[in-house]
Amino acid sequence: MNTKKKRMLELVELLNRARRAYEQEDTEIMSNYEYDKLYDELQGLEQELGTTLASSPTVNVGYEVLSELPKERHERPMLSLDKTKEVSRLKEFLQSQKALISWKLDGLTIVLTYRSGTLQKAVTRGNGEIGEVITNNARVFKNLPLHIAYKGELVLRGEAVIGYDDFEKINAEIEDVDAKYKNPRNLCSGSVRQLSNKITERRNVRFFAFSLVRADGVEFENSRKKQYDWLSTQGFDVVEHHMVTGDTIESEVEWFAHKIEDNEYPSDGLVLVYDDIAYGESLGTTAKFPRDSFAFKWEDEIRETILTEIEWSPSRTGLINPVAVFEPVELEGTTVSRASVHNISIMEELELGEGDTIQVYKANMIIPQIAENLTRSGTCQAPDVCPICGGKTRISMENDTKTLYCTNPECQAKQVKAFTLFVSRDALNIEGLSEATLEKFIVRGFIKDFVDIFHLECYEDEIKSMEGFGEKSYVNLKNSVENARKTTLPKLLYSLGIANIGLANAKVICKAFGNDTKRLLDAKVEELNEIPGVGEVIAQTYVDYFAEETHRELFRRLLEEVEIPLEEEEGQKQIFEGKNFVITGSMNHFANRGEVKELIERRGGKVTGSVTSKTDYLINNDIQSTTSKNKKARDLGIPIISENDFLEMLEE
Repeated sequence: MNTKKKRMLELVELLNRARRAYEQEDTEIMSNYEYDKLYDELQGLEQELGTTLASSPTVNVGYEVLSELPKERHERPMLSLDKTKEVSRLKEFLQSQKALISWKLDGLTIVLTYRSGTLQKAVTRGNGEIGEVITNNARVFKNLPLHIAYKGELVLRGEAVIGYDDFEKINAEIEDVDAKYKNPRNLCSGSVRQLSNKITERRNVRFFAFSLVRADGVEFENSRKKQYDWLSTQGFDVVEHHMVTGDTIESEVEWFAHKIEDNEYPSDGLVLVYDDIAYGESLGTTAKFPRDSFAFKWEDEIRETILTEIEWSPSRTGLINPVAVFEPVELEGTTVSRASVHNISIMEELELGEGDTIQVYKANMIIPQIAENLTRSGTCQAPDVCPICGGKTRISMENDTKTLYCTNPECQAKQVKAFTLFVSRDALNIEGLSEATLEKFIVRGFIKDFVDIFHLECYEDEIKSMEGFGEKSYVNLKNSVENARKTTLPKLLYSLGIANIGLANAKVICKAFGNDTKRLLDAKVEELNEIPGVGEVIAQTYVDYFAEETHRELFRRLLEEVEIPLEEEEGQKQIFEGKNFVITGSMNHFANRGEVKELIERRGGKVTGSVTSKTDYLINNDIQSTTSKNKKARDLGIPIISENDFLEMLEE
């Protein structure tokens, strides 16, 4: 087989595999830089040989996204844009025409349909011909009008995006975010395609219109600019755009290049579209590209530097990601010294080794990446043990990608949820230790077990220098830790995270054993079984936990760190004995519903989460509310009382 034809086949297979991984599986087997470089090489070979394979990514618009969302065929196929990195090519495209230049936003393309002034349908781009129906999710986009003044049928296209600020905030709150969402585009895609729009709503997705497909009866005087202006009058945010000619294109590209450094939303380039609608439509399309528009991607600013090490960063999923650490360089106006390598496959593909001369750049002028390894020593190897816990690692092959995992189920990096419970409000109540912060402290070795949380002053300088921290944040955290030293025995027992032991169970167990810590450690299944509300399963779980000496020792060490005041004598009347309460809504007189619950339990009552025929009172300050709990309480004839009513009951 001809060498060039063979190379073309290799490129088609490799690029399709990379795109499939990115679009269907949310994983990356190569950088954007590498993909673009190989894509350009394939295009060059196709032009040289005069051959284009049916499976080539240069003619196939994209893969169908896999999900459980309903599918729908687009009325008009959504084509990709031809692209260039040369301003001279844009000048050639413009000739004597005027055009609009705007951001090429990096999110998820959506087609919206409005009828009679109301949003009727929202469909993702999908593979260009068939998309996913996400109408319910679009209804909760932060800036999307659900009703507009225009009453005819309106069809428009735009980009759903998540801003960098929201990405950083949300990133820390999303389960397994390290494994799933590496950038705002992936987070946006996952958010828009949720089966529950409650999740979408929390992600702060925004929509920016970039193309009007149809609006019958509206006169736009053959101008894209007037279409954009009209869309704005209907309440849509339109992608930022400027009018441009061949004489001004260079200065406009330069303007956007400077603006991207502070741009709130991710962009992977610019788009040029003719203002003259009729002229643009008269040009038609190629098999893949419309001829009325063109995409521009900046030439990446590339710097050479020396790779000093590969740092291995574990996450709560057990995944251990390689991170390249290199001698600092200036890129796009900032100093850069680290870049994610994503997985072992990319590390091996680049043949990375300490001391290698590498080229680095910022993808989309934002995210540091390795473009090329010039010396390719290939000496970097995946570690045999986890850098956090020392447990054995294993290499897993998933979707043609090698990834590294820690096999130790007790690895601290995997125990973020346990640490999160330990510092939660019902446990030790330590403010300033979010799940994301705990994960950072664990990865850096500041926290190995619960006791270490009480000695974070050992890492004062390191914490103050961390991103998002400073003197004030550190002092607040230190004070919160000190305040947590004064607690109760039930809260300490609950904070251990023993399976099936909630705060209510912890309270009855501590009370049954007279708050005697030795008796708590040595409790027998038979003794626990005798406690009302405990039962055999909980009893066995409890005993199994303290059967391990490491757990007993941890509990003893924690007792040395905290101060547990003597319990007040049970002099309070058990006025709520045998009564069941449900608490809902916000509190006015109490800090939170937990305080009300504690008070009820101290007076002999019980608090449950849902209204049933056994409920005696529903506490809700909004007595007239039409919520499901209020409705059920009314249907069952259960009294709905306010906080004031509850306080009066206490005084009786």
